[in-house]
Amino acid sequence: MLIAQITDFHVTVAGGRLDRQYATAAHLARAVDHINQMEPRPDVILATGDLVDVGQRDEYARLRDLLAPLHMPVYLIPGNHDAREALLAAFADHAYLPDRGFVQYVIEDHPLRLVALDTLIPKSGSGELCEQRLDWLQATLAAAPDRPTVVFMHHPPFDSGIRKMDEPALIGRERFARIVAAAPQVERVLCGHLHRPVTQRFAGTVASVAPATAHQLELNLTNDELATVMEPPAVTLHHWSDGALVTHTSYITSHERFTIFDGQRWIDSDPPFQVN
Repeated sequence: MLIAQITDFHVTVAGGRLDRQYATAAHLARAVDHINQMEPRPDVILATGDLVDVGQRDEYARLRDLLAPLHMPVYLIPGNHDAREALLAAFADHAYLPDRGFVQYVIEDHPLRLVALDTLIPKSGSGELCEQRLDWLQATLAAAPDRPTVVFMHHPPFDSGIRKMDEPALIGRERFARIVAAAPQVERVLCGHLHRPVTQRFAGTVASVAPATAHQLELNLTNDELATVMEPPAVTLHHWSDGALVTHTSYITSHERFTIFDGQRWIDSDPPFQVN
């Protein structure tokens, strides 16, 4: 099974601020094309929040159009820039989504069980896993203790060292860690929010953050300053095979390709491009 994770699109209305500053919609269109051209093609896509920028219905309508060319199922969860009601209304035909309330669900159709969590606090940059959401998670994991499982959510449950993004911490993460630690079938906790790739050993498993499809946050481990950088956007690929989950980063860039091994022999010639 091959999972593609994309995150933090921040799609806005045409001509909106992030369209002008970062071309977020155009970058998402490039990511969609990148995924469709992959070989092998991913089986599913997890979209881990901040799907749009301010939660407007017009933004979600545009998001639908941008995601429509994808050839595989897309599973959506909200981030702190999203609005539950507008998201659910725009994607009402996505049968896995609930009609109302927290955007939490389970996908049972694949070799890996996919468990979606909602960390949204409306109109807040921070995240929360309240008792109701965590009770649901605990019961959901207990219902299938022998099924290899991926949990995906927007806010990471650990400190990254990027101080401004770590404050305040995800509310409820202590109990979340206890629940995950008691569920050894959890192969990975997949997150967004940080706009860069980050990984930590967490609660007996691995928690990871995917880079954004457009602008990234500069890696700053020294002070509270935040800066955006146009490091290459990327798709994160999680490959499940022979009981192991292996993660790769596929950068969305225009680059020249030079074959060094053709499947039978090593190529002993110079690449057709200059390396500086």
